[in-house]
Amino acid sequence: MVAAAPQLQKRLTIQVEDIAPDITTIRSLDWDRDRFDIEFGLQNGTTYNSFIIRGDKLALVDSSHAKFRELYLDTLRGQIDPATIDYIVISHTEPDHSGLMADLLDLAPNAVVVGAKVAIAFLEDLVHRPFERIQVKNGDTLDLGQGHTLEFVSAPNLHWPDTIFTYDHKSQILFTCDAFGMHYCSDDLYDADLAALSPDFRFYYDCLMAPNARSVLSAMKRMDALPEITTIATGHGPLLRHNLQELTDRYRRWSQEKGKSETLVGVFYTSDYGYSDRLSQAIARGITKTDIAVEMMDLRSADPHEVNELVGRATGLVIGMPPSTGASDAQAAIGTIFAAVHDKQTVGLFESYGGDDEPIDTLVNKFRDLELRPAFAPIRIKDTPDEALYQFCEETGTDLGQLLGQAKKLKKLKSLDADMEKALGRISGGLYIITARKGNLTSAMLASWVSQASFQPLGFTVAVAKDRAIESFMQVGDQFVLNVLEENNYNHLMKHFLKRFPPGADRFAGVRTRPAINTSPILGDALAYMECTVTSRMEMSDHWLVYSTVQDGKVSNPDGITAVHHRKVGTYY
Repeated sequence: MVAAAPQLQKRLTIQVEDIAPDITTIRSLDWDRDRFDIEFGLQNGTTYNSFIIRGDKLALVDSSHAKFRELYLDTLRGQIDPATIDYIVISHTEPDHSGLMADLLDLAPNAVVVGAKVAIAFLEDLVHRPFERIQVKNGDTLDLGQGHTLEFVSAPNLHWPDTIFTYDHKSQILFTCDAFGMHYCSDDLYDADLAALSPDFRFYYDCLMAPNARSVLSAMKRMDALPEITTIATGHGPLLRHNLQELTDRYRRWSQEKGKSETLVGVFYTSDYGYSDRLSQAIARGITKTDIAVEMMDLRSADPHEVNELVGRATGLVIGMPPSTGASDAQAAIGTIFAAVHDKQTVGLFESYGGDDEPIDTLVNKFRDLELRPAFAPIRIKDTPDEALYQFCEETGTDLGQLLGQAKKLKKLKSLDADMEKALGRISGGLYIITARKGNLTSAMLASWVSQASFQPLGFTVAVAKDRAIESFMQVGDQFVLNVLEENNYNHLMKHFLKRFPPGADRFAGVRTRPAINTSPILGDALAYMECTVTSRMEMSDHWLVYSTVQDGKVSNPDGITAVHHRKVGTYY
C-alpha cells in the first residue's frame, strides 16, 4: 500500500508492507533528499523505517522524521489504534528516528518507552514531559506474547551512543536502526538488487560506521550469540534478506581492516549539543580515509575508565567543545582527558556551535601548557555549519591522518624491493587534472593513472587515492571533468595542482576555468576535456579504481599532443 503526500515540492511517500506474520513496516520514502546528517551527498534519497510488532502486547520500533508527521501518523492510525500501543522501542534518539516521539506519547499516553539508559536520558530532554520507561541493557528481554520475545543487543556508537538492536525470537528479525542501512530510496522492500545497492551500502558504511569500526565488531560479536537471523530490518533503505550474509560479511571485513592500524585517534564529542556530533563525524570520516583508526566517544555518556583507556591508547585526540554549563558529565570527561594525556600526543579542538560552548582558547592554552603538539589550528565556527564547513572538517581530518601516518608510510616504502620499484616505475601515463563540483564545493586532483576501458559506452578508469579530498566527489553517480594536459604547456598547471592545499582552500584561485554542462570546472589551458559520470568503483588497497563514462568532450588544439609522465620508481606518483 502506498500513499502520497499532496502538493509537496519534494516527493514524500509512505509504503506499508507485512514483513512477517504479525510484523508490519511503515517506510517513509524521502525520494529527493540530497543531504543527510553531516552533509553527505545522497544520489538516491533515503528512507526512515518503522515497525509494528503484534503479540498479546503491541510494540512500535522507531518512528519517522518530523517532515513525515501527518503522513506517518495518518498511516499509523490506519494500521492500529495508537492508544493501544504498549511499548515504544527507541533504537536511538537521533531525530530522524525519534522526531515524532512527542506526538506518539500524546496519542499513546500509556505506552512504555523502552531504550538504553542513555537513550532514556536523551529522550527526557527531547520531549520535556513525563513518560513510563524501561531501561534495557545487553541480553535483556521483553515478552510481547504469542512467541514474540524481544531480546536487546547493546550497540553503542552505531552511530549514536545510545543505540540498541532488537531481536524478535519468533520471526528471527533483527531491528538495527542505522547499522547495516543505506541511504537508498526505492519501492523495493528488500535487497534483491545487490549490484545497485552496493555503492550506497559502502558509502554509508564509510561515512557513518568506519569511524566506529571497533564498535561495529563488538556489536557483531553480540549478534553472533543470537539464534539464526533471517532478516535485518534497517532504519534506512531496504531490509536485508536476500544478501544478508554477504552484506554482514562486508561489514565485518571492512571493520577488521580499519582495526588493523597501529595508530589511533580518539574523537570526543557531545551528542545532542549544537553540531558537535556532525562535525566530529566529518573529521573522523577524513581521518579514516588515511587508514588511521578512529574511536569516537560521547563526552555526555562516557565512562571515566573508558575515557582514560582510550586516551592512553590514542596517538591523536580530537575534542569538540562541550557546553560550559549544565553538562557535568562532559566537564568531568574533559578533566579525565587532561589527567590521562601524555607528551607524545597530538591534539586538535573544534567548536560545537551550541550557543554555550566551553571557551576554546582556555582548552588550547591548557594543552599548550602540557606541551602537546597541535593537530590543526582550532576550528572556530561563527555561523551555522554548511557543506563547505563539513568539507573543511573532513579535509582537516585527512590532513591529521596523513600527518600521523607519515612514519608508517616511510617504513613501508623502505621495505620494498628497489629493483621492483624501478621496474614498476617504467609504466608511463598521461597527465590529467580531474575537476569536480558538488553544490557550492569544488575540488581538483592531478592524475596520471588514467586508461580507456571501454568503447560502448565510451569509458575509462582512473585511480584515486583513498585519502585524496576529491574522493568524496567521485561516488557512483557523481559527475566530473577529465582535463587532458598538453605537452609543452602543462608545467604551470602541474605545479599549481601539485601544491598541498590547506583544508578549505580554493584549488582554482588564479587558474582560468569555465563551467562544463555538468557545472564542473573546465581548465582554460587544457588540451582537451571530457564530461564524465562515475559508473562504478573497485576498491584497491590504497586507491579506488573509478570507472566512468563520457557524455561530452572537446579538443581545443587538434594538433596538440598529450603530456606524458615518466616515473623512476613505482612507489609514488
